[in-house]
Amino acid sequence: MTGSEPAVPRIDTSKPHPARVYDWFLGGKDNYPVDEQLGRHIMSIDNRAKHVAQTNRWFMQRVTRWMAGEAGIRQYLDIGTGIPTEPNLHQIAQGLAPESRVVYTDNDPIVLTHAEALLRSTPEGVTDYIQADVREPGRILEQARKVLDFEQPIALSLVALLHFVADEASPYELVGQLLDALPSGSYLVLSQLTADFDPLAVQRGVDMYAAGGVTLVPRSRDEVGRFFEGLELTEPGIVQLTRWHPELGVDEVTEGNEAASLYAGVARKA
Repeated sequence: MTGSEPAVPRIDTSKPHPARVYDWFLGGKDNYPVDEQLGRHIMSIDNRAKHVAQTNRWFMQRVTRWMAGEAGIRQYLDIGTGIPTEPNLHQIAQGLAPESRVVYTDNDPIVLTHAEALLRSTPEGVTDYIQADVREPGRILEQARKVLDFEQPIALSLVALLHFVADEASPYELVGQLLDALPSGSYLVLSQLTADFDPLAVQRGVDMYAAGGVTLVPRSRDEVGRFFEGLELTEPGIVQLTRWHPELGVDEVTEGNEAASLYAGVARKA
């Protein structure tokens, strides 16, 4: 196993961070009072928030099973990794194909402190971790090339990430730069918050995150579709997150799934 960033930057505990709030929703211990405070505030308004976070994690697991199985993908670039939970993406991918190579990327220093868990690769495969922000596509690609073969297909995973990227940061251009570097046969995996299903509840969440200094940008189905322009969408297309190949789920709780205000989609680069 390898590690691209040995130094640990300072962890800012003065304001919440999406990865740590997400960790709190999932019952993790790697968060701070400021993250728990925001999480509890959100739960006081919408008690489905924890389940929505879990359904997003289940989507990652389902889509990784699909990638490693039906799609035959052996390389993964996962941006917005988050704090490790079991099973991690590499555990699923390497469980099905031990030779799989995985590069994780996140901008929260607390994720770096848990890089050891992310780097527990099979002997046949490789895992690596990059401390970087999605707004630094050039740096991410430069580091990822040390582990991934950019002549072979790569799955670019942007799960529950882009709704934290404001329009002013040019999210479509950022995704385009990442995709342009990938070879034919690669895939884009994406989930994105939307207000299409429950606009009032989502707007309350946006306001609460904003009060904590965190940008949250819900996008419509058409806006999510723009991320996939020029790619070949796989079945069933852009759908509510829980409706993306539910048959691939393992130990999922389906009660309350209709509350997931996220779209999901997977597309192939020709």
